[in-house]
Amino acid sequence: MDLNNEHIFDGNFGLERETFRVTADGVPAKTPHPFPNNEYFGKDFCENQLELITPVCKSVDSLMDTLTRLDEQVKSELKRRGEYLWMNSNPPRFETEDEIEIARFSGMDKPKLDYRLKLEKRYGKRLMTYSGIHFNFSFSDELLKSIYTGGGFKEFKSALYFRMSKYISRYGWLLVLLTASSPVYDLSLDNDYASGSGFDGCASRRNGEKGYWNKFLPCPDYTDLSTYVNSINEYIKTGELISAGELYLPIRLKPRGKNSLDRLLQTGVDHIELRMFDINPFSPVGIMREDLEFAHYFIVYLSSLPDFDYTPELQKAAIKNHRAAARYSLDNMRINGYSAYDAASGLLNDMLAYYRDIPAACESVGSQLKKINADDRYCVRAYNSLIGGFCEKTLAASVGGVHI
Repeated sequence: MDLNNEHIFDGNFGLERETFRVTADGVPAKTPHPFPNNEYFGKDFCENQLELITPVCKSVDSLMDTLTRLDEQVKSELKRRGEYLWMNSNPPRFETEDEIEIARFSGMDKPKLDYRLKLEKRYGKRLMTYSGIHFNFSFSDELLKSIYTGGGFKEFKSALYFRMSKYISRYGWLLVLLTASSPVYDLSLDNDYASGSGFDGCASRRNGEKGYWNKFLPCPDYTDLSTYVNSINEYIKTGELISAGELYLPIRLKPRGKNSLDRLLQTGVDHIELRMFDINPFSPVGIMREDLEFAHYFIVYLSSLPDFDYTPELQKAAIKNHRAAARYSLDNMRINGYSAYDAASGLLNDMLAYYRDIPAACESVGSQLKKINADDRYCVRAYNSLIGGFCEKTLAASVGGVHI
């Protein structure tokens, strides 16, 4: 990528945010999804797990403005009903797993219910109560056309995103380290009838060992897009995966329109989806503008690197690093055998060198480096704020709009 290209930072940005609906008592709402047939307000695994879906935006600023408008709209309607959004990736307290209500679907959408019932059988319902943010990104057509080198444009575009997805998979641990913000949880997440605030050494449980992972460690064939799709289909044929949607890896390759492997192969890769972001309790909308800006700079930087062979060994190491980065203590964290501080600061300094002539990018990267140097991560602040009162303090912030 040529940083002198006038379109280098142009792109298409979208976001999906999962959040539980709760009552004023902090109890998961028992009411039906309040926004039926609304393209911006869906539901995830649970009936009371609302998913806010932004339209495609042309910048991070526009995305944040859109997210804020949608967030205000949904909160206004929920408040009228006596409900609120639970702004934490870890769920509110529930007495038993039986209280976790699977999202209701019928008619043409009944396959969505059938799929969730299969997930319940395989994983239990507790795992599905984690909420997070998925960040969708693609480069602008103007940028892609300006760097197009010939051959089929669809193939060129797919190859770019395919290479980029390997790098983000390999180095996405840095985003986990910098944005993890859910170290404290209610003990009912571990056992029925338990209560009280828990901490098990994770900065982000959903990204850690007990988080959203398959029963086995999938290692798709990254030779090319065709072998990638075929290898995932093979997992489905053997029953190791129910569908491609069960591939719980930190990044996904997505086609335009309906998401399916067949469509991905036929039409090519349209955008990538980063799935590692926690709900940030220090932001009224669940994520900080500066973190999305940094993620954008991170993507552009990684897209400039040459292709490599993403072997199963490297994939296994990447997942190990991802889970390690979800731990709380930097002192005990190792990334590829190095201290987390050395690994993170080394990568950030490489980015600073790459962006040395772009002040805005250097400022973004520099702020993340300061976060590491001072260990002023969100998880540290969240731990200090929520330990000893996770449910009470999260509820107070959710109801009062006052952030912890």
